[in-house]
Amino acid sequence: MNPIEQISKEKIFAVLRLQEPKTTKEIIQSLTAGGINIIELVIEKPEMVSVIKEITEEKERPLIMAGGIITQRQAQIAIESGADVIVSPVFQMNLVRLCKSQKIPLIMTATTPNEAYSAWKARTQLIKISPSNPMGGAEYIEDILRPMKFINVIAAGSIKIDDIPAYLKAGAKAVGLGRALYKNYDFNNIKINAQKAKLKVNEFLSNI
Repeated sequence: MNPIEQISKEKIFAVLRLQEPKTTKEIIQSLTAGGINIIELVIEKPEMVSVIKEITEEKERPLIMAGGIITQRQAQIAIESGADVIVSPVFQMNLVRLCKSQKIPLIMTATTPNEAYSAWKARTQLIKISPSNPMGGAEYIEDILRPMKFINVIAAGSIKIDDIPAYLKAGAKAVGLGRALYKNYDFNNIKINAQKAKLKVNEFLSNI
C-alpha cells in the first residue's frame, strides 16, 4: 500500500508542531500506542529532521509526513532522512518537480477553492485544506467539494476529536488533529485521546 492509499484508509493523522526531539518521540510513541499510525511532523527546527530519521529507522513505525516544507532543500533533507510524504503549506511548482523526480508523494495545502483547484491541476493526489475549522469547519469542506468532486482533500486546522465524523461525512479523505491530541496532556492521556479519535473514525465507518 502506498502512502496516499494508507492515509485514505486510516482516515486520521496527527499533526505535531513541537520544538524538542525527545518529547516529540515520546508523544509519537503514545499516539501510535493509541492507534494513530500516520504522523505529520512539522519541521520548524533542524533537530526535528533527526526525529524523522530515528523514527523511520525503526522496524515497526508509523508513516511519517514531513510538514512545513517550502524549499527544495528542505524537501531533499526530509526525503534523505526517510520521510514518506512531503507536506507543503504553499503551492510550489519546484516542490512538485522535485517530489516527482524523487517518486515521493507531495501534499500541498490550500485554503481557498481556487488554491485547491490549482493544486489539483498540478496533479497533487491529496490536497490539505487548512485551517479547516476557522474557515467554516466540515461545511467548508462540503462547499469546496460541491463543484469539484474530482479533487481529493484532507482536512486539518483546529479540528476537535468529536468533529472527525462530520469532516469525513463532508468528503474529506482523512482528518488531521493537532493540539486536540497532545497539548497539555500527559503521555497516557495522549494515548487515550488517540484511541478516542480512532473510535470516531470507526463510528463514521460503521454508518456508511
